[in-house]
Amino acid sequence: MSDLTTLDTLVPGPLSLAGHRLGTPQRAGALTMVPISGPAYPGIVPPRTGVKLTRVPGYGRVELRNGADRGVAIIPLHIGYVQDQAQNHALCRSAFLAAGQKLLFEDACCVQQSQGGYLSERDQWFFILPLELRARALELRGLNAYSKLWDDIAALNHRYGLPRRGHLEQILSRHRAVLTQFQSRLELQPGQLGALFFLHGRFAGLELAPDPLYFAEVWTPLVAFAYGVAAWHAEPPAPERDAEPYDAGDLGELRAALARDRAERIAEVADWLAAAPTGPVTAVEEDRYLGLSLSTLTGPHLAGQIVTDGDRPVYASLFSSAPGTTPR
Repeated sequence: MSDLTTLDTLVPGPLSLAGHRLGTPQRAGALTMVPISGPAYPGIVPPRTGVKLTRVPGYGRVELRNGADRGVAIIPLHIGYVQDQAQNHALCRSAFLAAGQKLLFEDACCVQQSQGGYLSERDQWFFILPLELRARALELRGLNAYSKLWDDIAALNHRYGLPRRGHLEQILSRHRAVLTQFQSRLELQPGQLGALFFLHGRFAGLELAPDPLYFAEVWTPLVAFAYGVAAWHAEPPAPERDAEPYDAGDLGELRAALARDRAERIAEVADWLAAAPTGPVTAVEEDRYLGLSLSTLTGPHLAGQIVTDGDRPVYASLFSSAPGTTPR
């Protein structure tokens, strides 16, 4: 597909993705994913193998450690941790961690209202907050109040026909098997370091990693939980109709039919991008590490955080600030 300069209308000014390219769109029910490839930014520590949760000294307080002996870590925006018999937590912001550094996030949020116990280094797996909670979580960064997301989680559960409680595990843990199917239904491509996500043809998010290894480590948390939750809820109750077979008599005709199908999907995504709501975006720098800058972007239709090195994008997690889904 063509250069990603078309996305500059979505994210004016702060983040130019010229030089990156879109791949062939893939669809799983209500969720469409468009792979992004481009130049890798070396030296960033990946979040699963390089970063560990070390302790939770109190509710709403999470300490992470960069276990690498070199390289800075970029903590994925809205990362959260789940563990049996412990209060699950999520972060409201991204951050830099130098090699060997520990950082205590005082403004984390509990996502399991009445569960006691503290997370530890044992058997931890991480998720990323569902799309419907991300704009609110970003607003709450810097506020030290462990229960600050409970009302929003309870409202989300209620919309999904679940008990109205501030327990995110009602979705993440109890429906994990269904949600992780998006990991297999959508295929991570060689060299992929980002993705565009659409829900029923509406822009849902743009995710960009420093390199393919980093993106591979956040792939399941993004596809299954950040975007998969809304997609699962928006999917029709009946199975999708089987695809019609190609009307092809030989290999050449089959290749031509495949090319037409790809072209149609690419044109459809181009129309979605053109129809995506736009507006002014405000960028506020939050942190710096050497030549890297971490900024928060907010606007009427878009929110998230980005990391740049001058004009070069390194990391981005941007999402619709007013996501809409089709109820089942």
